[in-house]
Amino acid sequence: MEQVIYLDNHATTRVDPAVLAEMEPFFCERYGNPSSIYHFGGEVMAEVERARIRVAELLGAGYRDRDGHASEIIFTSCGTESDNTALNAALNARPDRRRIVTSVVEHPAVLAWAHEQERRGYALSLIPVDERGRIRLETLRELIDEDTAVVSLMWANNEIGNLYPVEEAARLAHERGALFHTDAVQAVGKVPIDLDHSEIDFLSLSGHKLHAPKGVGALYVRRGTRFRPFLLGGHQEKGRRGGTENVPSIVGLGKACELARLGMAEEVRQLAELRDLLEQRVSSAIPKIRLNGDREHRLPNTASISFEFIEGEAILLQLDQFGICASSGSACTTGSLEPSHVLRAMELPYTAAHGTIRFSLSKFNTRAEIEKVAATLPPIIENLRRMSPYWEETR
Repeated sequence: MEQVIYLDNHATTRVDPAVLAEMEPFFCERYGNPSSIYHFGGEVMAEVERARIRVAELLGAGYRDRDGHASEIIFTSCGTESDNTALNAALNARPDRRRIVTSVVEHPAVLAWAHEQERRGYALSLIPVDERGRIRLETLRELIDEDTAVVSLMWANNEIGNLYPVEEAARLAHERGALFHTDAVQAVGKVPIDLDHSEIDFLSLSGHKLHAPKGVGALYVRRGTRFRPFLLGGHQEKGRRGGTENVPSIVGLGKACELARLGMAEEVRQLAELRDLLEQRVSSAIPKIRLNGDREHRLPNTASISFEFIEGEAILLQLDQFGICASSGSACTTGSLEPSHVLRAMELPYTAAHGTIRFSLSKFNTRAEIEKVAATLPPIIENLRRMSPYWEETR
């Protein structure tokens, strides 16, 4: 296989070499348990707290407790754990309320949890989207009532890249006394976040989406918010998340957050330029395609393109022969024969939804790679359409 061109960075990202370098000493040299009372463990705990501050700085969470710790940040194993922890805590904090409000385009980590609570007797209200995957704040306002315990709205969609008005949504939730959570897994490191000047109560993130390793995440819990742990055990994370800390990965997440904060402006410019180049090249070379999502409010690195009258899996298999990695949607739903719930919610025609490919870029992608993808795609699409009876009927 030729050198891989990796355009599936919403599924996972390459660990930044600088992140790996910072992690390495904590495997075989500085391997002490940070909860130990001796100096060898205490030095490791100091690095955990340093990582916590780095995460908080990227999120604009400036609060420090009397020990100087960024105590609004809790380390977890992944974005899914962060989501579930926050949402369960919200229900526990509002036991007299029995309604959950979220959107139809959330990640399964939120939607599956919400449907499970519905089976347990909670009312569930789902915010619809339009054909571009956008929501209306007025619709959200109408759905939140005095019985709403929590509103959860993702900051950025993992399939189409839309950015959602989470700060305004948090204010609407608070007007009715509800708590607000955002799944910011795809937004962190790609858009500026200033939690000190927002009303967001909970924010979830995942390390492997911003060039840290898999198996580590974080949850922001605004100080003063009532919180009950999801994982019970030892006294780690000030009693808020049991389990021995995954120190190498926590250190790596801290470094990745620092790199994202320092390099965000240039990275956003670079990614938007490459994304626009890809969309322009593909649009000019291939007929009967759709560019999905909100064209104004979206992530800089995401292009969701529907190639009508052919199957996305066939496109991906052909791209794979050239070492090009992309996705037909969320990695968490790969294997399903149905179009993704996001595309169905947008009421995308099946002839387009089945042929949708998500390209998600990172700072490690180059213009030469994008040019190669843009040159490789047209003959693949032409050959697949030539075999499609549906394509022949439209000509």
